Amino acid sequence: MNQKKDTIEIDLGEILGVLVGYIWLILAAGLFCALTAFMISKYLISPTYESTTKIYILNKQEASNVTYSDVQIGTQLTKDYAELITSRYVIESVAQKLSLDLTYKEMTKKISVNSPTDTRIVAITVEDHDPVLAMNMANAVREVASEHIQNVMDIDAVNVVETANMPTQKASPSVTRWTLIGGFLGIFAVCAIVILKYLFDDTIKSSEDVQKYLQLSTLALIPMAEEIDDTETRK
Repeated sequence: MNQKKDTIEIDLGEILGVLVGYIWLILAAGLFCALTAFMISKYLISPTYESTTKIYILNKQEASNVTYSDVQIGTQLTKDYAELITSRYVIESVAQKLSLDLTYKEMTKKISVNSPTDTRIVAITVEDHDPVLAMNMANAVREVASEHIQNVMDIDAVNVVETANMPTQKASPSVTRWTLIGGFLGIFAVCAIVILKYLFDDTIKSSEDVQKYLQLSTLALIPMAEEIDDTETRK
């Protein structure tokens, strides 16, 4: 049983020609959206600052040398350290120490803990709209977490690798990234509208369209009426 399938032929050359015809509209939309994204990211969105402090955790027994197996075990425990650093005890202690009116969930959204591969260095990063508060929170988390890790995991010492820095440049939003994304979205939206309008437009505009879509030959063409002079009308 033969079934006829309707197919739609898309001429990429024609689509490109249509886009070229709307090139000024496409560029204007891209420029407008880029400027809008630039203004929003630079003046409307509050900037966020990051401050990072690092600690080094090494569990060693008195009068003994550190072996490679000790380092490997310590590396595997970095996830445990991260859990302890973001524990409720540490977070609530920091909020109480700095007199912050923030809940536990609000605090954990500002704090991130990560460790470089094959190292025992743990980095604590705090994000906040206030750069000074971000630095103070990072240092407070490090101090409270160091004591908490020593008590829970029986660690001899937690050494400070780096104290929290005072951020001078905002971490987000990126004005350049927002501007580029805004311009791209503006261009993409107009191109999509133009292409969809072209694909769904099934009107006959020329004799070539009659032959192409209806498979009929054109016998005659009727030109559009032009404006006639008053003298020709009188005649």
